[in-house]
Amino acid sequence: MKKIILLLLLPLQMLAQNSSFSSFKAYNFPTELCAAASGSKIAWALDEQGKRNVYVAEGPAFNPRKLTSFSKDDGQEITSLSISADGKWVVFVRGGDHGANWDHRLALNPSFELTPFNVQIGSVPFNGGETKYLSEGDAPVIAPDSKTVAFIKGGQAWTAPIDGTLPAKNLFTTRGTVGSLEYSSGDSLLLFVASRTDHSIIGIYTNATTPIRWVAPSFYFDNAPHWSPDGKNIVFVRRPGAGGAPDSLLVKKHIPWSIYTADIATSKATLLWKAPATLRGSVPTTDGGYNLHWAASDRIVFLSYQDGWPHLYSIAAGGGKETLLTPGSFMCEHITLSADKKYLTFSTNTGSDKLDIERRHAAKVSVDKADMQVLTNGSGLEWAPVLTNDNNTLAFISATAQQPPLPAIMQLSGGNNTVQLLGEASTPANFPKDKLVTPTQVIFKSEDGVTVHADLFLPTGGASKKAAIVYVHGGPPRQMLLGWHYSDYYSNAYASNQYLASLGFVVLSVNYRLGIGYGYEFHQAKNAGPSGASEYLDIKAAGEWLQKQSFVDASKIGIYGGSYGGYLTAMALAKDSKLFAAGVDIHGVHDWASRSGLLTAYADKYEKAPDLDKALKTAWLSSPVPYINTWKSPVLIIHADDDRNVQFNESVDLINRLEKQHVPYETIMITDDSHHWMKWGNAVTVYGAVADFFVRKFKQ
Repeated sequence: MKKIILLLLLPLQMLAQNSSFSSFKAYNFPTELCAAASGSKIAWALDEQGKRNVYVAEGPAFNPRKLTSFSKDDGQEITSLSISADGKWVVFVRGGDHGANWDHRLALNPSFELTPFNVQIGSVPFNGGETKYLSEGDAPVIAPDSKTVAFIKGGQAWTAPIDGTLPAKNLFTTRGTVGSLEYSSGDSLLLFVASRTDHSIIGIYTNATTPIRWVAPSFYFDNAPHWSPDGKNIVFVRRPGAGGAPDSLLVKKHIPWSIYTADIATSKATLLWKAPATLRGSVPTTDGGYNLHWAASDRIVFLSYQDGWPHLYSIAAGGGKETLLTPGSFMCEHITLSADKKYLTFSTNTGSDKLDIERRHAAKVSVDKADMQVLTNGSGLEWAPVLTNDNNTLAFISATAQQPPLPAIMQLSGGNNTVQLLGEASTPANFPKDKLVTPTQVIFKSEDGVTVHADLFLPTGGASKKAAIVYVHGGPPRQMLLGWHYSDYYSNAYASNQYLASLGFVVLSVNYRLGIGYGYEFHQAKNAGPSGASEYLDIKAAGEWLQKQSFVDASKIGIYGGSYGGYLTAMALAKDSKLFAAGVDIHGVHDWASRSGLLTAYADKYEKAPDLDKALKTAWLSSPVPYINTWKSPVLIIHADDDRNVQFNESVDLINRLEKQHVPYETIMITDDSHHWMKWGNAVTVYGAVADFFVRKFKQ
């Protein structure tokens, strides 16, 4: 039974809740931090209540300057930010949804403009001036001479002058979809990958009169190519091409990959390193994937999960045994190679405090030896570190439990490790920093013995027994932290959890299995997702942990989450309505049998996977929809109809099923926005509605 409460019955209360949440959402959020190869120059994109702009700063003072002047909350993100080698230009992409699973380069129009803004390449002088759009396109790379920009348009490589004085032109046309553009440092040769469905090959563009050169073309997927510093060789990853006899669907298998080098003069490829044929040795699935680079001293650096953690390794370009650069029980992500190619900077969840496993700190390591240093310590969070060209200044994003993310710098020489926040005064005056609690670590076990970490938001004062809410992140390869999150999507969730705590709710944010930060076996859990939904045991255990706490009203435990978190919210309400009294399902998946692609994977093949029928049944039983008949708790369903990560029909289908079963439900449909609430006002509406729903269900 659908209740139109949001539109008719409680409009004044709804507006009041949204207005209150808007102050919690008033923080600025920086992304895309990068450094120039010359001069102490950095740049970043800043989302100021939906108005996204490019900012820069230059040493030694590093005073922030706003370069662009976009003044609307129109949902147009800024990505692919970079500074030219001569430090004179900043290039970026505006528009699209680059966190999408499909159609990320299509126009997004959540502000209902009569003419949607197409994804475009922009450039602006570092010292200030007019922003020019060079062309529609994406994934720009600046030439070493800082005069031109190459980019992808329509699946092919294009180029345009960086100053926008001439129209863009197509460099070449080849079969397949072109990507992974990279200029050589000397001759300005352009490296690329042509993806051709069941294989991919690496090519080199020389100039307008020279045919494309193909480097060691094969029947494999060759990808992630990078130049050697002298421009005479490349390094790349090779994986098996598509095909072969169908194998079991329910048994985890090693996903092989190898690193090759190739001499571009002869096109001869040489195997350098082959990943161990173990589950841990499979293709890495954390941030940046392979994180492959040809570094200084002829060292090849890469990331592998082979010892149980996503770590950095180094191997001589001539071959030999790889060196583990970052030993220990922690992960490496947001990895960047310094301008001189001598150092790697990265984010990590380790440091001097045992709680650092639930945080991020900035770290640095040489490309040829295991001399890792955690450069930032303490109870704060620091991520996305980059070195300026002299390697003496570290730039990163800094936050705490109360301080929202800001760009920051720290001098590495002189022994003074003081963190200088950039633009601290720009935090809006109405941001309620004093109302934010400090989340604490909670650890408990699921019924099958898996250890689960969670973040507890405990409000002060109020009733001795409080209503409680389980928050379930999406992904699922994510980790919620003891402070602000480095993803804009999950910064929304952190603000929402803080807002709920300010309203008197106990909030438990669960880092369930399939998430990152706790090692390979936790990340690649057995019998999870469509193969058995074992991760739901962690969500149920979170609700049961709350049930046992003296400060929780066990009859008032709610649950909410988005995307994969929406899926697990629906599982909780369908299977355990006696435990979870109400929930908010935000763009969740509800039918793995259809969503997983198993129904169509073998449509044109005589051979079938030996366990296809069992896998289909398991996927179905790992979904919420088979348990609709035991779903009793009220639910709010929220979905945007330009979602490019989870099909909108997942929610349409669920609503029809709930209607038939007379389950009480409410709905909010967000028009023309995507999975990531690109329009700030829509994020305010969504998370304000979450709070309003729980207030009505548990406090009135």
